[in-house]
Amino acid sequence: GGRGPVNAKGLDFYDRLIDELLGNGITPYVTLFHWDTPQPIEDEGGWPVRGTVDAFGAYVEAVAGRLGDRIGHWITHNEPWVVSWVGHGWGHHAPGRTSESDALATAHHLLLSHGRAVQILRELSPKSEVGITLNLDYAYAAGDDDGDEQAAAWVDGFHNRWFLDPIFKGAYPADMVEAWRDLLPEVRDGDLETISAPIDFLGVNNYTSPLVAADTDGSRSRIVRRADVDRTDMGWEVVPDGLRDLLL
Repeated sequence: GGRGPVNAKGLDFYDRLIDELLGNGITPYVTLFHWDTPQPIEDEGGWPVRGTVDAFGAYVEAVAGRLGDRIGHWITHNEPWVVSWVGHGWGHHAPGRTSESDALATAHHLLLSHGRAVQILRELSPKSEVGITLNLDYAYAAGDDDGDEQAAAWVDGFHNRWFLDPIFKGAYPADMVEAWRDLLPEVRDGDLETISAPIDFLGVNNYTSPLVAADTDGSRSRIVRRADVDRTDMGWEVVPDGLRDLLL
């Protein structure tokens, strides 16, 4: 139901699963949210609504209260950029919304709920390590001119810094705040302090590294397809140096 009584059979299942993993020498890394918003929460407005942060906190309390004595590693969210933009900005994933303001509100509330979860897990699972997993990529400028460099910086801000900066610096990137100033959700006093609660590890999912150029049609960037690289079955370019450059 998204709120209220907990599904006991669900917790029983994970109770048994974790005991089996530990009994066989396998270390579980528990991801608390991988895009599976309860339908009643979505019906109330979903992640663009600040109240979902409270619902997520209650869920974390329930899970950590039952499993926190055996879990050594928690991941609060998997790829919040995808939830925000692919689900709420572009409508390709559930819940199928096409609103930039909804995407930005979702991003803030996911980050805020991450920070709240860190606090809860520190209390209920004090011997564990806590982190978050972000999908990050290294945007290469297609050329040396300022337009291409600015386009790459925009993609870096859009894909990476909008999530990395509040977590590690306690602030959203100034250039992106300016670009999105008319679309931003309410950020209350204390939100960024909560979001930037210290974490123990960062999960990095890296699929490709785009080649980016200025867009002559008015958009901030466009992707230039490389001719000399392998591609995955999904069409993503395989750019091994991109992972190295991203991590550096």
